[in-house]
Amino acid sequence: MAGKVRSLLPPLLLAAAGLAGLLLLCVPTRDVREPPALKYGIVLDAGSSHTSMFIYKWPADKENDTGIVGQHSSCDVPGGGISSYADNPSGASQSLVGCLEQALRDVPKERHAGTPLYLGATAGMRLLNLTNPEASTSVLTAVTHTLTQYPFDFRGARILSGQEEGVFGWVTANYLLENFIKYGWVGRWFRPRKGTLGAMDLGGASTQITFETTSPAEDRASEVQLHLYGQHYRVYTHSFLCYGRDQVLQRLLASALQTHGFHPCWPRGFSTQVLLRDVYQSPCTMAQRPQTFNSSARVSLSGSSDPHLCRDLVSGLFSFSSCPFSRCSFNGVFQPPVAGNFVAFSAFFYTVDFLRTSMGLPVATLQQLEAAAVNVCNQTWAQLQARVPGQRARLADYCAGAMFVQQLLSRGYGFDERAFGGVIFQKKAADTAVGWALGYMLNLTNLIPADPPGLRKGTDFSSWVVLLLLFASALLAALVLLLRQVHSAKLPSTI
Repeated sequence: MAGKVRSLLPPLLLAAAGLAGLLLLCVPTRDVREPPALKYGIVLDAGSSHTSMFIYKWPADKENDTGIVGQHSSCDVPGGGISSYADNPSGASQSLVGCLEQALRDVPKERHAGTPLYLGATAGMRLLNLTNPEASTSVLTAVTHTLTQYPFDFRGARILSGQEEGVFGWVTANYLLENFIKYGWVGRWFRPRKGTLGAMDLGGASTQITFETTSPAEDRASEVQLHLYGQHYRVYTHSFLCYGRDQVLQRLLASALQTHGFHPCWPRGFSTQVLLRDVYQSPCTMAQRPQTFNSSARVSLSGSSDPHLCRDLVSGLFSFSSCPFSRCSFNGVFQPPVAGNFVAFSAFFYTVDFLRTSMGLPVATLQQLEAAAVNVCNQTWAQLQARVPGQRARLADYCAGAMFVQQLLSRGYGFDERAFGGVIFQKKAADTAVGWALGYMLNLTNLIPADPPGLRKGTDFSSWVVLLLLFASALLAALVLLLRQVHSAKLPSTI
């Protein structure tokens, strides 16, 4: 009997396998895209205080004509921004070499020639271009010479406008927070229904505010029309030159020298020697520059820890005396009412993070932010050093920085308590720095042709499911048939 069962098993299994083979031949196939190769792009963000290099990557195919771009790596260039090399243009180009050598390692060698390389300079170079166009041109020429020595596809070094800086920062923030497009759990890209976030950037020499609006701007110069992922966006943006953190500090220093002879925003017990040339060489302090002064003279200046006088000093940076439009922010600049949620980054983040992390102060409301600024401004130099050891370099300036941020948001941009509740202060999103560089790269990917994707023969997932079910059914039927044969073999035969 056992031999009879063994003799039945191979034919049954062969029959099941044959049936599965026939089913496989009948399953329809379709062309399946191979995973696309990666492309790379390099953006050098030449800011007023320093330069950063960002390397981005994206699949060679694109989603609705805009690449799916993510940060691959980054590098901080040592030294100051390229605008600080006005008297030594070759020094600006030499400062980039270390990061460019890293780019050679980070981008696969076979992709070097096809990797676009851009340098964008912001408010520091905008200021230099205003005061010394020849020096600005020399710096850009020097860095261009160095960048062309590398095997990348160099696409140019240029100075971004304030409008471009604001808009590209807005694009970056919304892209990283997945407000334009999102990769769903089902393995497909889709557009989320939530709206966009406004973006606020506080750099070293300028500050930008950008947000989506529904109605046309009264000042057409502050409106930008964007087309991203097949969608249209109407965006308000404005950049305030000389309202970046470093230039604000210089303007407050000039005012303190001329008005008080001491610095109300510096902590009591802190004093330093101020070189007048450093104070008045910026075009941002030109209006405060004395007609005659000894540029090489040094003046001793001390802090007084006076939050009320500091607030008055900061308030003098804003003018609300006239507005040629139905409504303005400050200095006669049109701005519609702030609407929706906002993300604030760069020095906005660093200032607020100092207040809540280093000082342990709540900053969830405008009232709390103002109280936190007053708290810092009341601290003596000894108290600040005890509270925050190891941050001596910028420690004396946090009172002025905090007071400026609070005044800019509340009086300048017009955030009330309700609107401020929708502001988040953020440095990174999705492991990527929030700033204009990624938005710039996203825009430029529209100019990079997509490689034709590789195709291979494949089977639809649904067809595989049907095939497996049929194969399992065939095996089950064979097993049932085998058991029936075994059962019938056990029955006694009748004569």
